[in-house]
Amino acid sequence: MKTTIRKLMIAALFVAAPFSLQAENHGPEVEDVLVILSSDSPQTQGMAMVLSNTMAKQGADVDVLLCDQAGDLALRHYEGEALNPKGITPGQMLRSLLKKGGSAQVCALYLPNSHHQKTDLLDGVAVAMPDGMSGQMLDSNVRVFTF
Repeated sequence: MKTTIRKLMIAALFVAAPFSLQAENHGPEVEDVLVILSSDSPQTQGMAMVLSNTMAKQGADVDVLLCDQAGDLALRHYEGEALNPKGITPGQMLRSLLKKGGSAQVCALYLPNSHHQKTDLLDGVAVAMPDGMSGQMLDSNVRVFTF
């Protein structure tokens, strides 16, 4: 009886082994990601952009919503503080994300409450509409991160 059980267990391991190896070799599933950035802190902005670029590099579809002073990152003529160790600004990191296929939007309140116009925004940066953005935030298939 013990021999039969042992043989069944060994057979089960041989059958299950390829499936467990297959699961281990898979990287993270592609995710739809929404990063909401409203901090005016250069380091917080930089970390949000580093993580956004890294998620995009790992296959995630990354959309960034820029609110309040973080909206300045989306301006054509934005000059910000270069951060160590690579000596690049959060705005440069945003441009890199856009080149990787990520998208960015400024909050609907950003332009009307600043001295900037839509023409001041980087190519491809849109103005977020509340209905679309709230739908994205409520979508259970979208991971939302805030900074």
